[in-house]
Amino acid sequence: MTAWMLLAGAAFGVGLTMLARGLFPPKPTLAQALADLNRAPAPVRILAADDGGWAARFGGPLVGLLESWNLPGEKVAKDLQVLERSARRHLAEKAVAALAGLLLPLVLSLVLAAAGVVLPWTVPAWGAIACAAAGFFVPDLTVKSDAAARRADFQLAFTSYVDLVGIGLSGGAGIEAALDQAAKIGEGWSFTAIRKALDAARLSRVAPWTTLGQLGAELDVPVLQETAASLSLAGVEGAKVKASLLAKAAALRAHALSDADAAAQQATERMSLPVVQMFAGFLVFIAYPALAHALGAL
Repeated sequence: MTAWMLLAGAAFGVGLTMLARGLFPPKPTLAQALADLNRAPAPVRILAADDGGWAARFGGPLVGLLESWNLPGEKVAKDLQVLERSARRHLAEKAVAALAGLLLPLVLSLVLAAAGVVLPWTVPAWGAIACAAAGFFVPDLTVKSDAAARRADFQLAFTSYVDLVGIGLSGGAGIEAALDQAAKIGEGWSFTAIRKALDAARLSRVAPWTTLGQLGAELDVPVLQETAASLSLAGVEGAKVKASLLAKAAALRAHALSDADAAAQQATERMSLPVVQMFAGFLVFIAYPALAHALGAL
């Protein structure tokens, strides 16, 4: 019992220390401040990040602590760019979810104690640790799955966009005109992101394929970066890209069809699992009376 009390006290002290460091983060050193001043400015992001939400307000004081742990990480940061969420908002949501998971078993134990059901203190303690860990890591898994779905939707929309650009080039339009006309036709989040990239190119007075490549880097979509590189060859060196764009669109459609077929086959396999479970239950339902009768006769 004493060992458990010492462990709980040590964990409580570590938690208070982490909370204090998050509320009052250490100031940067002079070398770090000078390095921040001399750092080259990063290009303006095309996709805006949303910092709003009630979780961002409540978990804001703990963001500094999580940032000192080099969170959210490179992969999660790329997924957040796709979802147009800021890293600070995500860290605040993780902190709020972890605190909610930490308090939930304790509140439930108090409610049960008020109802006359007294649990050992180890049950809510381990429950609080497990729920806090789940609340801390589940947002990362959710962001990963949502970002993967959004990238897949973008690749499908980008296939149509490349087709439209090829049609514009076939009609005699220039590369920039074909890019603008194709972006104005489509709807949805993907075409909105493409229009933002083209608007950023006009505002910064750079070639549109430059901002399209930047958008591909922000979304982590290699197909968009490859297409932007092909367009840059046409714009700078005068290469003929209409045939290559049409070929790329055909390849993207074939890839999308193969992905859809694979997803359909996986869904079919998942549908067979409930049937197998029902059949197993039916066998148990038939065999149980005979087995019970045989055991009762012994």
